[in-house]
Amino acid sequence: MTMREQPARDRIDALLDEILTDAHGEDEQLWALLEAVTGELKLPMDVTVVEKPFSLVEVDYDGNMRRGITARCVDADGREHRVSLSAVRVAPDVFGHEYYTVYRRWLGLDSASEERAARPARKTAARDRELDLSKTVDLVLVRLTAQAARCRFLSKDEGVTLRAGTLGRFVPGQILTVQPQKHWQFNGHPYLSGEVDSARVDATALGLTPLTLTAVGEWDPARAYWGEEGEPREDWAEAIIARGRRQMFEMEQVLPGRDLEEPFTDPICESIDLREAGDLAGAEEILAGLLEIEMRCLDAHAHLGHLDFPFRPHWALLHYEVGVRIAELSLVEGFEGLLPWPVIENRPFLRCLHGFGLCLWRLERWEDAEQVFERLLWLDPADHMGIRFLLPDVRAREAWTEGEG
Repeated sequence: MTMREQPARDRIDALLDEILTDAHGEDEQLWALLEAVTGELKLPMDVTVVEKPFSLVEVDYDGNMRRGITARCVDADGREHRVSLSAVRVAPDVFGHEYYTVYRRWLGLDSASEERAARPARKTAARDRELDLSKTVDLVLVRLTAQAARCRFLSKDEGVTLRAGTLGRFVPGQILTVQPQKHWQFNGHPYLSGEVDSARVDATALGLTPLTLTAVGEWDPARAYWGEEGEPREDWAEAIIARGRRQMFEMEQVLPGRDLEEPFTDPICESIDLREAGDLAGAEEILAGLLEIEMRCLDAHAHLGHLDFPFRPHWALLHYEVGVRIAELSLVEGFEGLLPWPVIENRPFLRCLHGFGLCLWRLERWEDAEQVFERLLWLDPADHMGIRFLLPDVRAREAWTEGEG
């Protein structure tokens, strides 16, 4: 910290002490901070979230200390996103900026110097892109809206809004091959109309950075529980035991807006709460927003699959498969390590793989389902997901019934 930054930090600390003078406990402190922030920030205002421009229209606290203060933001297309206020970046020359910084200071986040670069991204008109309308074009589906799809060109990191008549059957992360009919711009944003010729799941073509794998120790089957002594073991267990010791790994989990120092907000938990309350559209909105920011958010793929599984298993299959294929970018050919369920960061991938297997079973793709379930047992031999109870029915070609898995 420079000498010039220290007075700024001292002012923020003094302001924080003043705001929290009569607030006791986290809940009272959050209400006091909300009152201070809403009283000073002049809304709406231009902000950035993950380096993308948004308009901040509201800040709120609903009493959920895990979520903390949230921000309702609107993007250039008029779509609303609700994120943690800590994920928003406010320019330091904006009136009331100090009160925004006070909240981040209360969370234990960044210094005043980090905010110097937090100016809203300059809004520029989209560059013209000449398209040969006689040739198909590959687009990565980023997000579905009611009447269109937010996409990006596969060959170039440039966004476009696609208008077509058959978008409902596709999911984020798929690559759509489109026969274009018209290409134009409106308010500086490119649009494309056409028909989707085909769609595919091809994670290797997305240009994503593989999730990091970290070794976390060695697993020894001799120390694992395989049932009471003298009881026969199933063939899958015998194969795992015969392989011997193997390395355990932790797969990086990506969750946009999450900060390890700020445990108050978890959009996945928020989406689950909405789903359990019957607000499926609200749950989907949160998950879709996460993937629009970061396609490697495996848990968003998994929980979108969970939303579709009861009604549209074909679509759920695609959600799960996209998550599985993105995770597989991190696994070398012939990967024999473990990704055990007790290592929490592994759970998004395991959820995707489990849902993928259930969909394959439900759609009576028996051999594929059997391979997926056997793989899950190989990755998590302690079988925290209960695969050993499902595999016999799959091998016997017994139809999936509601409640299984």
